[in-house]
Amino acid sequence: NLYMKILVCISSVPDTTSKINFTADHSAFDKTGIQWVINPLDEFALSRAVQLQASQGSTVTVINVGDASTEPVIRKALAIGANDAVRVNMEPKDSFQTAKEIAAVAKDGGYDLILCGKESLDYNGGSVPGMLAQLLDLPFVNAAVGLEINNGEATAIREIEGGKETISVKLPAVLAGQKGLVDEKELIIPNMRGIMTARSKALNVVEPTAASVKVDAVSFEAVPARAAVKMVAADNLDELVRLLHEEAKVI
Repeated sequence: NLYMKILVCISSVPDTTSKINFTADHSAFDKTGIQWVINPLDEFALSRAVQLQASQGSTVTVINVGDASTEPVIRKALAIGANDAVRVNMEPKDSFQTAKEIAAVAKDGGYDLILCGKESLDYNGGSVPGMLAQLLDLPFVNAAVGLEINNGEATAIREIEGGKETISVKLPAVLAGQKGLVDEKELIIPNMRGIMTARSKALNVVEPTAASVKVDAVSFEAVPARAAVKMVAADNLDELVRLLHEEAKVI
């Protein structure tokens, strides 16, 4: 396992506390005033990779498909402990295009393990990891909550309905992780030394291939605002029934 090469795919997403708006014609997400962070599920994958780096001498490369605005988020990943980074210089339009660009970089990289979050918390597509595995013709384990590496084999634990499932695959492989891949208290928070060293780590910008776009987003619509809560007196069951029937339309 010495010098195992790990590639961690990271997405730059709006902070979960951000107020989401769309442009005036509803054709695109309005990025004005948005704080961007590493996709939280990718952070579980990155923290597990850095743990493996410490215990097994692995090297960790992070990759992001995005324009120059994602570089602060990539630098945070370097501060967490990745050795170097690759940014594919484009704003991706759909999951297939993203997976295609990552596959183009990974194809000749000699990576033993490719880690992703199971989905990004902006569009929640959940399709990049599986597409990536298919494009690279590698084994794939989705939604993992545990991962161990021994003798060229990855053993992953997945939560399934009513229990847990343990799967072993030969490396190289693609694995998508979720909350639980490391404990939340084990998520690595960059310290000052990490932040300083991140500045001198290589961030390699590569130009995209001509990967085609399969999906076109026509328009976006916000979820309707919730109506105000109506209080009904405990002894006024007739009014409650009327409201449930006529306004809420649930009975």
